[in-house]
Amino acid sequence: MKILIGCEESQILCQTFRKAGFDTYSCDLRPTQGDSKYHYQMNIFDVLQKDQWTLIILHPPCTAMCLSGNRYYAKGKPKYEQRQLAIEWTKILWKRACEIAPHVALENPSSVIFKYLSNVQYIHPWQFGHPINKTTGFARKNLPRLIPTNIVKERKDLIYNMPISKNRARLRSMTFPGIAQAIVDQWGNYIKNKN
Repeated sequence: MKILIGCEESQILCQTFRKAGFDTYSCDLRPTQGDSKYHYQMNIFDVLQKDQWTLIILHPPCTAMCLSGNRYYAKGKPKYEQRQLAIEWTKILWKRACEIAPHVALENPSSVIFKYLSNVQYIHPWQFGHPINKTTGFARKNLPRLIPTNIVKERKDLIYNMPISKNRARLRSMTFPGIAQAIVDQWGNYIKNKN
């Protein structure tokens, strides 16, 4: 059983799977912040062909597709064409991953992409031990809904209010450790029990 975490350079999810004993690799055009032995620094479409993946979890770039970018990317706005290109690229990526692997998920914050995908579930970090609001969607193929593991009462808008910096997009897109652990525990065990 091999797992691919696509468009992930932080390796948070990849390393969480590996600590649990799963043969997992990340992929991104950028070098990883984790262990380069388990990272493909290349185009995701090329990595999809490299192995027989049992589970693929995709984190496609969200800047052009997320609803928080509507003031720049919505219809009639200056970057609308970039949104359309991002949607088409992501739809092709989802379709290709679903053709290759029996289990697939695609993660994005509140996004225009989800109306084109199936079995979408929305979660928040505060459901998994982090006192933060951030609506996060998962489209799923042959995967159950994620069940909250640690609901916390305090909820801040830290992601939305994060100050401008050169690493802002990277920091805003990182997977929260509590969500990563829930994915490994719930989806990893679900797949292990099916195979």
